[in-house]
Amino acid sequence: MISQLANLNWISVLVAFAGYFILGALWFTLFFSKQYRTSLGRENETLQNKPIFIVGPAICSLVITVASAVLIYALNLQSFDDALKFSFLVGIGYLFANTVNIAINPNIPRPILYGIISGTYHLVGISFVSIILVIMK
Repeated sequence: MISQLANLNWISVLVAFAGYFILGALWFTLFFSKQYRTSLGRENETLQNKPIFIVGPAICSLVITVASAVLIYALNLQSFDDALKFSFLVGIGYLFANTVNIAINPNIPRPILYGIISGTYHLVGISFVSIILVIMK
């Protein structure tokens, strides 16, 4: 399966990654900023803007994008419909479920809200990634 790395359209990987990363920036700072801060118990605070909060999500988005590309190529997904089915399987089965699982801990005051906000971001993001990867294959 790792041999698929040689077959990837790396331009599509970069386009998909950039879209996923930019979506995350908009999702948490513009679209759902208030709800996100509420889920963290920091509704009246301005969240810190340290490099780790930019670089960390960028690296994670890139890893998710490359892993998705490898799977899309290995599974020989060809159509928009294939991309959507893959998105829902991976998006709900791994990304959304894992996000909610991580949120369920004493450090997140509103874990279900956090899980919904962050999990939905990953579902939308992986859908974008998968569609771009399949279309540009």
